[in-house]
Amino acid sequence: MHELGIMESALDAVRHQAVKHGASRVSRIVLRIGTLAGVDQAALRFAYEALAPTSIAAGAVLEIETVPARARCAACSTEFGVERGFIFQCPQCGEYSGDIRAGQELGIARLEFPDL
Repeated sequence: MHELGIMESALDAVRHQAVKHGASRVSRIVLRIGTLAGVDQAALRFAYEALAPTSIAAGAVLEIETVPARARCAACSTEFGVERGFIFQCPQCGEYSGDIRAGQELGIARLEFPDL
């Protein structure tokens, strides 16, 4: 379950940002995760529930923003939604493309500190 390692890294980054901004705790963590990032959101939430109580994020709300996958066709410049994989067929012209424009994101989108 690599989601545990992802959450450990995220909480370490949260702690670093809290220290940087002089905050003693965090009230909300918003993560942005693309549908092609290979992250099981349920497992990530489980990891958060296991790790947060002993961190600066104890009691903080975790929100996950899902970023849908999109690709771009080099032949006709159509941008289109995709569901999975890394080579996609353009719905407009039928050409294949691996030009992923969105959906691989994995990071902290926003933090809220109650004492700032």
